[in-house]
Amino acid sequence: MISCGSDGEQGPPTPPAYVGGPPPPPSSWVVESVPSGASAEDGGGDCPAPVLPSYGALPVNEKLPDPFTTADGTKLSEKSEWTCRRSEVGAALVKYELGEKPLRPVNVSGKLDQGTLVVTAGDHERSISFPVTLSLPSGSKAPYPVMIGVGGSSLDPELLDELGIATIRFDNDAIAAQVGAQSRGIGKFYDLYGKAHSAGAMMAWAWGVSRVIDALETTAGTDLDVDHIGVTGCSRNGKGALVVGAFDERIRLTIPQESGSGGSAAWRVSDAQLAAGEEVQTLSEITGENCWFRADFNAFNDTATRLPFDHHLLLGRVAPRPLLVLENTDQVWLGDESCYTSGATAHRIWEALEVPERMAVSQLGGSQHCAFLPEQRPILEAYVRKFLLDEDETDVDTNTVTTDGDFTLDEERWIDWETPALD
Repeated sequence: MISCGSDGEQGPPTPPAYVGGPPPPPSSWVVESVPSGASAEDGGGDCPAPVLPSYGALPVNEKLPDPFTTADGTKLSEKSEWTCRRSEVGAALVKYELGEKPLRPVNVSGKLDQGTLVVTAGDHERSISFPVTLSLPSGSKAPYPVMIGVGGSSLDPELLDELGIATIRFDNDAIAAQVGAQSRGIGKFYDLYGKAHSAGAMMAWAWGVSRVIDALETTAGTDLDVDHIGVTGCSRNGKGALVVGAFDERIRLTIPQESGSGGSAAWRVSDAQLAAGEEVQTLSEITGENCWFRADFNAFNDTATRLPFDHHLLLGRVAPRPLLVLENTDQVWLGDESCYTSGATAHRIWEALEVPERMAVSQLGGSQHCAFLPEQRPILEAYVRKFLLDEDETDVDTNTVTTDGDFTLDEERWIDWETPALD
């Protein structure tokens, strides 16, 4: 397959059209942004930057890396240390897999017009604008909690409406295209930051959703409760929804649905499934399929064991906020066992933080891809009620990792660390 590799082999990028004047030369595609530091979007913004080695200096680790040991070998002992460990994991994901997420531009605004919010983001020299569609629930009173659907939502729409949840459809393809390797650098994000920006499509989408939230916080008349925001998406858009939730702490509830490889699945476990003869999507396949990741992530095509993280830690970046992982055992290609193993391992992060009721995995077969299963309605309803509606009591246990597949967590193979009791 064609690789999503270096853009440099194809010649210099073509400068995009800008709002606000002629484009500058590529070397000065820098958008003025707010100062870095801790913020509602990134509580670890003032944590020390970790020293991350080059690819060649990364050690091989056959196990799923320890969530509770920092890059310099320090063991976590207190819950408060998770903030900077989470930040460290994010820095590694940025450097090796996802690419940079730019800080908030100095100018972000929204304009509401009959159910459409037009978001404008940029600085005094250039900016982009893009619309998102708002749908308000029937029979409820404002302000409404809101579920942002990356590419739309595949969750039960009747349930969301019944519970009084508004929805936003985020057109992620307009922000960063995902139509194969050749679409790298195409979309509104790259119009603003340049075709050669390191962010793969998923990180570009995460930036876009964050700008939607910025606009919601300052735009009057939306009738939305910006303190109760969820994000979801299915399949490739479920991968994106997970990245969105992992990189913006204003997201109250993250629900990736059938995100599989590149989402809730672990690269190492998917490789093991393939080695055992199963038809499973792996890192080496996915980097050639599309441009969801940074261009040089394909260096790990055959060496996922060099990654200082795996996707149990991408899931874990959501902690201690709520996360509901919905998967489908009928979708073997997406890494059914890998998703279960990764989710069950990630759950230990919420256990160590003493909030296990905020993380669940529900993996059931019996449906077509992205067709919501009625059997998953109870766990979905419980998570929405508890974390978007702040209802304390529910008849459904939200501390659960379940599958109808023949899977168990093989601790001997995948885990060589202990879950600590953090003070």
